Amino acid sequence: MTQVWRCTGLRWGDGGPELAWEGGRRSGLARGKRVAFAVLPTGVRTCVGARGHACPVLAEVAGRSTGARCEECARLDRAHSVAADTVADDPRPYRVYLAWFGPGMVKVGITAAERGSVRLLEQGAVCFSLLGCGPLMAARRTEELLRAALRVPDRIPYAGKRAVRAGLPPLDERVAELAELHKRAVALDGWPESLERAPFRAVDHSGVFGLHGLPRADGVVSELAAGGTVSGQVRAVAGPDLHLATARGLLVLDTRLMTGWELTAAGRDEVSVPVRKSVDTDVQDGLF
Repeated sequence: MTQVWRCTGLRWGDGGPELAWEGGRRSGLARGKRVAFAVLPTGVRTCVGARGHACPVLAEVAGRSTGARCEECARLDRAHSVAADTVADDPRPYRVYLAWFGPGMVKVGITAAERGSVRLLEQGAVCFSLLGCGPLMAARRTEELLRAALRVPDRIPYAGKRAVRAGLPPLDERVAELAELHKRAVALDGWPESLERAPFRAVDHSGVFGLHGLPRADGVVSELAAGGTVSGQVRAVAGPDLHLATARGLLVLDTRLMTGWELTAAGRDEVSVPVRKSVDTDVQDGLF
C-alpha cells in the first residue's frame, strides 16, 4: 500500500525552514538537502479548510492556487484575519516594519510583537527594520500613513521578489536604502500617540535564506499535477519558496502549491510538473 502525506506548508522557526505535514511531523530544509516527492497518479487537489477546520465538502481546488481553499473556506479564513483587516479588537501589541526585497522594492507592514521576525521570514524579506510598536489600530493607522504620505505599498508581488534574489546589491547599499526611508517615515506628522517609535536597526536575512551567490533561476513551478514528480537539492529558501537544483536547472517551487495534494515518495529523480521557463515571467515528518 502506497504511503501518502499531506503537506500543510512551510514553517519558519528557530531551527530554520521546515515543511510541515498533517499529524505534526516536520522536515528540515537545510541547504543541500534532497527534496523528492510525487503526486499520486489519481490525485485530486482538495480544499485545506479554514481556521483549523476541514472543508465540509472537500471541494476540489485549482492547481495554480496558492491559497488552496474553495471560495467559502477562503471567505471564512478572511473573516477573522489581521492581514485582511477584518480584526479590530486584538489586544496584543503590534509592530510596524519596513521590509526590503530588492532595489526600489520596500513595503510597510504590521505583525504581532510576539511573533518576532517570523512574519518577515515568511514573506521573504531580505532586510527589514522596525518602525514602532503599539496597539493594533495604532499600528494599522501608521501603516496607512506611510502608504499615503510616502507611497510605500503594503504588498510586493512574489514575481518581483523572485526576479531580484539573484545578484542583490551589497549589504551596505540595501541598508542605506532602508535607512533613508525609515528616516523619512519617523519624521512624518500624524503618528498615533500610542505607537512607540523604534530607532533604525537593520536585520538582514540573506544568510538565513542562503542567497549569497544564488544564480538566476531557470524557471518556476507553475503548479503540481496528478502523477507529477519534483526532485532536487535545496539551494536556498526564502519565504515560501524553495530554490531547487534539479535536472532541469535551478527551479523555484512555491511550497503553497503543495498543500491540498496527497504526496508520496518519488520513484524517479526528475521534474515532471508544469514549469514556466523564466522566473521573470512569474505572475505573482513526511517524505524526507
